[in-house]
Amino acid sequence: MKYLSEHKIAVLPGDGIGPEVIKEGIKVLQAAADATPGLGLDFVEFPYGAEHYLKTKELVPEAGLKELSRMGAIYLGALGDPRVPTGLLEQGILLKLRFYFEQYVNLRPIKLYPGVPCPLVGKGPEHVDFFVVRENTEDFYVALGGRAKGSSKAELNIVRSMYNAKFNLDIDVDRDEIAYQIGAISRKGAERVIRYTFELAQKKGKKRVTSVDKANVLTHIYNLWREVFSSVAKEYLKIETEFAFVDAVTMWFVKNPEWFQAVVTPNMFGDIITDLGAMIQGGLGLAPGGNINPEGVSMFEPIHGSAPKHAGKNIANPIATILAGQMMLESLGEQRAADAVEKAVAEVLSEGKVRSYDLGGNSSTSKIGDAVARKIK
Repeated sequence: MKYLSEHKIAVLPGDGIGPEVIKEGIKVLQAAADATPGLGLDFVEFPYGAEHYLKTKELVPEAGLKELSRMGAIYLGALGDPRVPTGLLEQGILLKLRFYFEQYVNLRPIKLYPGVPCPLVGKGPEHVDFFVVRENTEDFYVALGGRAKGSSKAELNIVRSMYNAKFNLDIDVDRDEIAYQIGAISRKGAERVIRYTFELAQKKGKKRVTSVDKANVLTHIYNLWREVFSSVAKEYLKIETEFAFVDAVTMWFVKNPEWFQAVVTPNMFGDIITDLGAMIQGGLGLAPGGNINPEGVSMFEPIHGSAPKHAGKNIANPIATILAGQMMLESLGEQRAADAVEKAVAEVLSEGKVRSYDLGGNSSTSKIGDAVARKIK
C-alpha cells in the first residue's frame, strides 16, 4: 500500500518491562496511523539491550548505528538489567545514541491529566502544564574526569561537530587521593538549545521562559549559559524571561507549579528537576521524554527505568511509553495523529475505568493499551 506520508520507526524494546510497554505503544501508534488517512508507520525492531549484550558482548555496533541513521525516529522501551554492570547499557547504548545522533534537546512535558491524582494538595490539571528543555550533550555529562594521587598527567578530549576541546592536565596531589569531574558548556551548544526552547514556547503559546542554573556557585560554566540566554531572549521580546537557581526551582515546582510555562536548563540540573516534574504530574508511569535533533534522528522513550522485578507480569503502566509515541508523531510532523493519541489517553485517564497499579487500579499493561487504541478507533 502506498501512503501520502510513511515513516520508518526503529524500535528498541530494551530490558525488563521495556518490551511490554513498547508493545502497547506500537499498538496505539498503529491505531492512530490506521485512523489517519494517508499515514503509514513501518516499525523495524533492533535487538540492542541486555540480552543482546550477554549473548554477544556487543552494545551498538557501527553497522547498527548506520542502519538506525536511515530511520525516521527511534522508539525506546527501557534499559537496565542487574546481570549487566551498572551504567554499561546506559552509557554504551543510551548515551551513545544521544551523542552519535547529536540529540541535543531533551524535551520533557510536565502535564497533569484529568483523573490523575496529584501529590500536591489543591493542585489540578489547570496548575500543572509546562515543559522542560534540558540540554542533552554537554555540562558534566561530557564524562571527563578521573582520579589522582601523587603526580600524574591526563589528556581528556571532547569531540563534537561544533568543536573539539583537549584538556592536558598536570596533577599533583599531596597526602590524599582525589576524584575530579570536568563540565563544559559551549556558546553554540547553549545557544541552539535555548533558541529551540523559545521557538517551542512561541509555537505552543507560552508567555514565559525560565532559565535554571547554579551560577552563584559554579560561576564560570553557568555565567556563560546566562550570557547566551540573555542574548537569545532579545530576539523574542514578547516572551517574558527570568533566571532561577536550581535549588529554588525545586521548591517552586512544589509550591507554585502553575507559575512555570517553559523551562530551559543545562544537562545535570535538567536530569534532576524533570524527575521532580514527573512526580507532580502523577508519577513516572505517566512521564514521556524525547531526545531530539530537530534536523536529524530523534529518540523517544518513557523516563522510567526497566523495573526488572515487574518484568513479564503484565502490570507496568504503558501510558508514558504511549505518550512518548505521541511526542514522536508530533516530531515527525504528524500532528493530527499525535492529537488523537493524546486525546485518547486523556479520556481513558479521566474515565478511570482502566487504571494501572501505580494509579491505584489493577488493570494490566495490555488492557490499558487496548483501551487507548479503542478510543482512537
